[in-house]
Amino acid sequence: MAAGSAPMQLQLHATIRTKNGSCVPREWIYHLTEGSTDLRTEGRPDMKTKLFSSSCPGGIMLKETGQGYQRFLLYNRLPHPPEKCVEEFRSLTSSCLDSKAFLLTPRKQEACKWSSN
Repeated sequence: MAAGSAPMQLQLHATIRTKNGSCVPREWIYHLTEGSTDLRTEGRPDMKTKLFSSSCPGGIMLKETGQGYQRFLLYNRLPHPPEKCVEEFRSLTSSCLDSKAFLLTPRKQEACKWSSN
């Protein structure tokens, strides 16, 4: 996560492994709204995003809300975040944020390398 090229803008860069095993660079641009904690995702006018701090090193938590859905995401730079981080996230989403389902996607390959180039 870094400041964007324009005021009131954040950029999130990542490299994501697809189903076929290849690594694909991705970028999301979020626009800050004055007087609100909501972030607006560029290209997705129906989606609102809230960014939460995480006590896990190298991790962030997001809440995405769109047309008819709401999801909470935990991203971490480690291929296998510490169990206490996963449990903290599970507890937060189920008790405080009223989430009914929890999905943990298994990592069978190493994390993709991220390059700032």
